[in-house]
Amino acid sequence: MVTVKCSYTVFPSQPTPKGPFWLSECDQIAPWTHVPTICVYKLKHSHNHNIDDFVERMRESLSKILVYYYPLAGRVRRIEGGRLELDCNEMGVTFLQAESPKSLDEYGNFEPNHTIAELLPKVDYSKPVEETPLLLAQLTRFSLGGLSLGLAVNHTIVDGSSLSHFVNSWAKLARGETLKEEEMPFLDRTILKTPNPVATPRFDHKSYEFKPLPLILGSSDNIAERKKDTSVALLPLTRDQVLKIKNKANEENTVSSSVRATRPYSRYEAIAAHIWRTGAKARKHDEHQPTVVRFVGDIRNKLKPSLPRKYFGNALLRTVTPICTSGEIISNPLCYAAQKIQEAIDKLTDEYMRSQLDFLASQEKVDWLRGSLHIVGGLNGLFYGNPNFSIVSWLSMPMYELDFGWGKPLYMGPGSLNEDGKTFIMPSPSGDGSVIVALRLQTTHMEAFQRFFYDDISIESSDIIKSNL
Repeated sequence: MVTVKCSYTVFPSQPTPKGPFWLSECDQIAPWTHVPTICVYKLKHSHNHNIDDFVERMRESLSKILVYYYPLAGRVRRIEGGRLELDCNEMGVTFLQAESPKSLDEYGNFEPNHTIAELLPKVDYSKPVEETPLLLAQLTRFSLGGLSLGLAVNHTIVDGSSLSHFVNSWAKLARGETLKEEEMPFLDRTILKTPNPVATPRFDHKSYEFKPLPLILGSSDNIAERKKDTSVALLPLTRDQVLKIKNKANEENTVSSSVRATRPYSRYEAIAAHIWRTGAKARKHDEHQPTVVRFVGDIRNKLKPSLPRKYFGNALLRTVTPICTSGEIISNPLCYAAQKIQEAIDKLTDEYMRSQLDFLASQEKVDWLRGSLHIVGGLNGLFYGNPNFSIVSWLSMPMYELDFGWGKPLYMGPGSLNEDGKTFIMPSPSGDGSVIVALRLQTTHMEAFQRFFYDDISIESSDIIKSNL
């Protein structure tokens, strides 16, 4: 049982701007929940005796970085129509110092399940949103050396890219370095503000990316699927396996008469297609079962003109594959599913994205768009599970550059996967082009999923599954 030794509220080290802070439509549709992330460090023996120095350095550098990222020190409040507004009031963030009686090795590969929950800061969702910190951090020392940094950051305020910029800047200050001008965050979210009056959307978004997802055939809701027992797995793919999946999809595309990609398939498109196809097999769907993959696209470089590189906030918009049947996904070559995923990505043109922003701005109430203010994974929140998937890419994030002064992390990944179908594709610690697929799936389907996942690329599954990160 992890023991929290000290709890601190950390404030910006200098006065920062006060008052209301406008949140974009991209922020409004993010679920009201804190995204948990964990970083694990295997320290040199001499470093393990300096925990108090580490804590002081972390608190001091966190206080300094909040001057630049001051929205994180504020609080969110509800306004008309269920929308949210940020109040920049310097109420601060939470920093916890904790100790674990377990060794680093006893946590295994840190897969995102109940085992590592004690290494993450707990968010009290019984409090009003106006009282809930937007950032919580927990530094935990293991019994035989090593540390973990667990983060919980409110998704209304940041996406993965923004979080990565923030934490890497925090780490740089903790190492005693200074931030360069080009490393400063761009905080003005009004760059995404739609014209007033709001333009009429050019596309039917309600019938596309905001349409309810397919249900299991014969079901009128997804409640039964939500209640089923689920399990988590970390599935590593070597660089050669990644290349094999990607090359397979692209080679099939050149000979297929029914599939024509607009460009070569990316790593994400090929691996996501492999996951989708594997899931349809493992879930033993009826061949007529409708299924989709829903995900988000980073719009920073897709908008014209593009957003500033250090834009701080959510810059994600939803997209979804066309509805396919599981029979189509399984019977066709891998390039078929890859092409459907590519089609969803390519749908996010400048015109389409601005139309989606207009659609969001035109909604009098937005709770239905974010799945209410309930925590994702409950019976009232968003559900991406059987027969569907939600597949998030962290492939472009500099996950293993996060050095607070005691070296780069041994592992970094999501702190939890909250429901069936939720999947992350992440770079592995080796940095050699290999990846890790983290996913939660209904327990009855997990064994078959892992078998198909590797057998379909002609790799002995038992050896891979037992491989050590």
